[in-house]
Amino acid sequence: MKHKNWLLFGAIWGAISIMAQSANAAEIKVLTTGAFKQVVVALVPEFEKATGHKVVVDNGTVGQLQKRVDGGETFDVLVLSPKGIEDYIKGGKIVAGSNANLAKVGVGVMVKEGAPKPDISSVDAFKQALLKARSVGYIDPASGGSSGIYVSGLLDKLGIADQVKPKAKLQKGGHVSDLVKAGEAEIGIHQNSEIVGQAGVTLVGPLPKEIQNYTTYAVGLSTAAKQAEAARAFIKVLTGPSVPAVLKAAGMEGA
Repeated sequence: MKHKNWLLFGAIWGAISIMAQSANAAEIKVLTTGAFKQVVVALVPEFEKATGHKVVVDNGTVGQLQKRVDGGETFDVLVLSPKGIEDYIKGGKIVAGSNANLAKVGVGVMVKEGAPKPDISSVDAFKQALLKARSVGYIDPASGGSSGIYVSGLLDKLGIADQVKPKAKLQKGGHVSDLVKAGEAEIGIHQNSEIVGQAGVTLVGPLPKEIQNYTTYAVGLSTAAKQAEAARAFIKVLTGPSVPAVLKAAGMEGA
């Protein structure tokens, strides 16, 4: 009889706990750069299961997100460049002390799945691969994407901009891999995290170390967050023990 009473008590307490969690459940909005989105999305189920909160994830390039934030769009958590986060702390849009660097990622080269891999083992080999390619895809620098801005400057630095830019296929947002698997770009250049795991393309490898460029991502809490407590809890997940394995699978490294 006592055993049954304890079972009944346990069931009632469990139901009360579930109802309390549901009553306290919050919905938080996370704005993230496209390259870091897959990491955020991978960590959401763990957070939602543990807290009962719901996470809505939206993404864009660094430039696009800055325009949205500057335009007054509301959010709870923002993943951007460290400088961008620092600027918003100074501007009063991000809570001072809530910021943390999350990860960094380098730039890589891709081809369509099954296509021959070009030699990019040295700077000269990389230059020749771009010059020989019928078309080269990368993010449109005008969209504010960090990899596109870097690639555009790199072509100038390597002295091949005049030869490559006329055959460039520019992606205004999303994945350069879409251009490659559609056959619009013979070679694609994008951050490794935007290549790894994308169907229909193969990562040739990272850029040679002499011309490699790393983008670092940081996070911050909005000063206007409607669900500040839940948002702080999610930021803890983004910097927690589950992150290294997720970063590795996404082609990223710890910051």
